[in-house]
Amino acid sequence: MSNQPTYLGTIQDVSGNTIGVVLDNLTLPGLVFINGHGYRIGQIGTFIRIPIGYVDLFGVVSKIGAGAVPEKLQENLPHGNRWMTVQLVGEGQRNGAFSRGISQFPTIGDEVHLVTEQDLVRIYGHPDSPKFVRVGHLANAESIPALIDIGKLVTRHCAILGTTGSGKSTTVAGLLASISEENRYSSSRILVFDIHGEYSAAFNDRANVFKINPNPKQSEKPLYIPYWAMNFDELMAMTLGSLAENDRGQVLEKVVALKGEALDKVQRDGIDRENLTVDTPVPFSIHKLWFDLHKLVNSTHTAQSTGQNESTIAYLLDDKGNPVQLGDAMRVIPPKCRPQNQGAGEKVYLSGSSLNIRRQLEGLASKLRDPRYDFLFRPGPWLPGEDGIPYEDMDTMLEQWIGGKHPISILDLSGIPATILTSLIGVLLRVIYDALFWSRFLSEGGRERPILFVLEEAHAYLSQGDNGAAAQSVKRIVKEGRKYGLGAMIVSQRPSEIDPTILSQCGTIFAMRLSNSSDRAHVTGAVTDNLEGLLSMLPVLRTGEAIIVGEAVNMPIRTLIDSPSKNRRPDSSDPVIVSSNGEPGGWNRMRESSDYSEVVLVWRKQEPRSPRTKTDWQE
Repeated sequence: MSNQPTYLGTIQDVSGNTIGVVLDNLTLPGLVFINGHGYRIGQIGTFIRIPIGYVDLFGVVSKIGAGAVPEKLQENLPHGNRWMTVQLVGEGQRNGAFSRGISQFPTIGDEVHLVTEQDLVRIYGHPDSPKFVRVGHLANAESIPALIDIGKLVTRHCAILGTTGSGKSTTVAGLLASISEENRYSSSRILVFDIHGEYSAAFNDRANVFKINPNPKQSEKPLYIPYWAMNFDELMAMTLGSLAENDRGQVLEKVVALKGEALDKVQRDGIDRENLTVDTPVPFSIHKLWFDLHKLVNSTHTAQSTGQNESTIAYLLDDKGNPVQLGDAMRVIPPKCRPQNQGAGEKVYLSGSSLNIRRQLEGLASKLRDPRYDFLFRPGPWLPGEDGIPYEDMDTMLEQWIGGKHPISILDLSGIPATILTSLIGVLLRVIYDALFWSRFLSEGGRERPILFVLEEAHAYLSQGDNGAAAQSVKRIVKEGRKYGLGAMIVSQRPSEIDPTILSQCGTIFAMRLSNSSDRAHVTGAVTDNLEGLLSMLPVLRTGEAIIVGEAVNMPIRTLIDSPSKNRRPDSSDPVIVSSNGEPGGWNRMRESSDYSEVVLVWRKQEPRSPRTKTDWQE
């Protein structure tokens, strides 16, 4: 037996990276003090050290007591309360650096020791290194900071998972605040997809906030997503929907023709008529596309023809013989044509076009008139006129989103119609992915200046079996983004609903309190280390407590996340039911006079804090 104060027992069973340890009879479970520091013995999640020559092996306790007894010994030791099951996770040279993985395995009789604070510092790195960022402190050693390797956190992707009220949003806010500190990471680049508009309050001094209904008093900017930046499949999903193959081909040719006409008027660097395709992000007018297709399909003519000659359109005439309404593409007003007439007098024929998209054109017209879609079909300075020429090109759009003076950009998607939200998230991710992929060797490309996508409420658009635009884009990022400097942070309260392909690609997982058994099973399945015992603690974690496993930490850790300051907290706290200490609101306050006209006002404005003041983008 060793006379060292850290001695726990000896190894009696080895099975891969799982070892069985028998505690020495003199080792007492509970709290022990070594060099003035208190340590817990016999608790799941604590660490052990196995000295083997000049190398120390390190592991995590995953099971204690009778359940840790090897199966062949259970009959002889039915009350084997002196056994521990340990999962080996890494090794380190004596007084040297720690590394994940095992180069050699222990054997029967090797000593097992308690891990001290000196060992923990050696394992988890040094807080002064720019490579690491602090997120909290170890739950069983308050003096040891919980450090995250920021490089692996971003490039190997991560997931923050926890039920509602577990502290998930404040963890995200605190983590983003740490990795965007100007004096340490002045060139950090983070793009937050904020579904519920929670994060603008937390980063009003270091974030560019883009919103459909911006409030200038909150320094918010209008969110515009130019439709012409979409590829053809994305555009059809937003406009005409599913089309028959013949109809789809004719619409495709029309889009290419409109892009070509716009390109003839204003040349764009890197593209010409020879290499122009329907997916090339060249501006064109969606209003002119609708107008031309409407005339092609719905107009009547004075000559029977399949060519649909413009001069033969049978416009409705007034008493003086002038057309009643020629139509207006930008105002989405169709022309008025005379009805078909095969009787006496001038004959009027129906359109001879083979396109069968009347219903789809009516749906597109309603979207073009709907102000809820103005951010998409009337995108401010990126709106092309009928000639297909906008005031601004995509470079200014990308600079606003990912090249602003602040390290964080927040896309507040709370005002986007729910029917197109998922598709738009996919469009945004795909556009930025393509831009950074092709510019990966430039100073603002992904390899030179990586970017982190923060995907809030990910279960809403990354569910199992979902092959929508958002799911396809995220799968592409988590599978290939590492090579091009694109990282993803998946944030969800229902990990069981997230596609396993996406969750399995997250190299680091922050597992917070999870009560649902299926959610816990998905988290356990996504973790590379054999840590079922450690993750069985998920239902009893405190608010703000997390088990962090994966590549960004040298060893799995149970940590208390540092709570961000009040000005760094997202707008996601629980409403006050019973107020105290001067808190606003609550059921125990005095009733105030009601003014529901204000309720209707902010409802109509869709701005919860104050009425929206609309500013012209040209000012």
